Amino acid sequence: MPSLKFKDIKKMNKEDIEKKLKELKLELVKSKVHASKTGSSKIKEIKKMIAKILTFNKSNKTEDKLKS
Repeated sequence: MPSLKFKDIKKMNKEDIEKKLKELKLELVKSKVHASKTGSSKIKEIKKMIAKILTFNKSNKTEDKLKS
């Protein structure tokens, strides 16, 4: 899974961002199950991508409040 960059998130619309967030959360659950069986995982990378999306969402909400 390639890393998700902040500039890529900025290009996405709200629906795509929400869809990607749900997809990553599902992937995180799958990775946790897989890691418990095999020991290797991509959990840290997935968590970072989720954090980037959530940070972007929070910064957009703050900007919207300032504009109002």
